[in-house]
Amino acid sequence: MKRDEEMIVYLIILIGAAWLVQSILGFVQIRHFNKKYAEMRALGRVAIGKRTGMFRAGTVVMFCIDKRNKILKAAKMQGVTVFSRVRELKGFEGKYLLKISEEDFKGVDKLTRLAITDALRSYDIISKGGELQVKKGWIDYLIPSKK
Repeated sequence: MKRDEEMIVYLIILIGAAWLVQSILGFVQIRHFNKKYAEMRALGRVAIGKRTGMFRAGTVVMFCIDKRNKILKAAKMQGVTVFSRVRELKGFEGKYLLKISEEDFKGVDKLTRLAITDALRSYDIISKGGELQVKKGWIDYLIPSKK
């Protein structure tokens, strides 16, 4: 019986260590994203779109735009792990955000296309003075909020 108890303790320690490593790597990833966002924000306004994937790669796109909505810089972060990093999104610089066409989507994967569409929708709502609706996550369904 003592052997079984030791195995359970080791399993709990292993799970705790894995959670700690995951948390640290997630923090590093968020810090990297925030740094890239701040760099883009220093150049102008930033439109952000996202497409989350439950079992597939999630994608976040950022477009830095000037006062006339011309794209100065485009970047995306895509992946399923905490090792995903923000990388340049080529082919959009110099185009106008609100005039992105189907032609501009050539060579762009489906999740990136959906994230770009979300960025356009979000920008349109905010530019008209609206507020974005926060999508409920699974935790919101488990723990209902009190209003």
